[in-house]
Amino acid sequence: MLAQAAPSDQVRVGIIGPGGRGRFLMERFARNAAVQLTAVCDVYEPNLEAGLSLAKGKAKAYRRYQELLHSKDVDIVIIATPEHWHAQMVLDAMAAGKDVYVEKPLCHTPEQGVALMKAARNSKQIVQVGMQRRSYPLYLKARDICAAGTLGNVRLVRTWWVNNNLKRGPAEKLSGPLDWEQWQGPAPHRPMELDRFRNWRNYKDYAGGIVADQGAHIYDSIHLIRGVGFPAAVNASAGKVHSAEGDTPETVVVAAEYPEDFLGVFTINYAGMRYPTRLDQLNQFDGDEARMDVGREFLSVYKQAQPETAAITGTGDFETASDAHVQNFLECVRTRQQPNGTIEKGFQAALVIQMANLSLEKGRRIKWNAQTLQVEV
Repeated sequence: MLAQAAPSDQVRVGIIGPGGRGRFLMERFARNAAVQLTAVCDVYEPNLEAGLSLAKGKAKAYRRYQELLHSKDVDIVIIATPEHWHAQMVLDAMAAGKDVYVEKPLCHTPEQGVALMKAARNSKQIVQVGMQRRSYPLYLKARDICAAGTLGNVRLVRTWWVNNNLKRGPAEKLSGPLDWEQWQGPAPHRPMELDRFRNWRNYKDYAGGIVADQGAHIYDSIHLIRGVGFPAAVNASAGKVHSAEGDTPETVVVAAEYPEDFLGVFTINYAGMRYPTRLDQLNQFDGDEARMDVGREFLSVYKQAQPETAAITGTGDFETASDAHVQNFLECVRTRQQPNGTIEKGFQAALVIQMANLSLEKGRRIKWNAQTLQVEV
């Protein structure tokens, strides 16, 4: 991290969507001395005010993101809005000549992902998708272990993530003005509902449900560690929707098939018990010579000769993953090299979950055509 930065090294950063995650990212960016927070945009006035406060009075307020993108005082845009806005905002930001850090999932539909990949190929802009495990030393160590052949042939990856969103209580009331019509944007327009605004991740109009919100991280980490990209086919099963609000299931099992002859199976249950964050997920890479367990903050390799004793271990501090990912992005903005979480990698992770949701909708296995870049439903 830079202690000082010359004026020529300064980068001016604007944020669209300074909600909880957005302000978290603002803080991470501000830790780099080269960063100036110059613009804040939101359609919910309390979030706008909170973002401006975090920028310490040095940022201009915007209520329409298009106006922020036209500002000559912005070099980089952070996009931390609800999922249904990501694709259009990234396209608009690239067209405006801005580099972009966008939260995951990258996009809401396969068609959006293909459009983003095509736009990226014709753009000189740097885009980082916020899948921070790609910059996390613990997960990079897991990648290297797998690539070295330590596990042998890995034909199955088993993962789970357990939490509970059924006990969250009623949605918090608005504490200031909200431009509901602008917030809905490209989604179907509906009358204002508080839960849709506060818990948008649980509604198909704005997101892919909790399986997409967390599954994008999981499948991206599988792709990183196993060294693969697009799936060949995806099948999914789900339990009932138990929440009184929302229309996406809390419990889902996803099986993704890959051309490299392995399966990535993800199980999410947000109707289970709550774990401490460091223990709420586990990824197991089943090789024919060893198994590797990777959690948020630990790594263990169990070889066939001694399956009860870890032959290789590692630890990490997950709180540092986002810092590393932001710094990777800022370094790539400076050097114009490709960042760790490119648009293509972001789409590959989002696509698996989009196909899983299509599988739930259609009641069958869904294929991906790598030649036409289309989902076959």
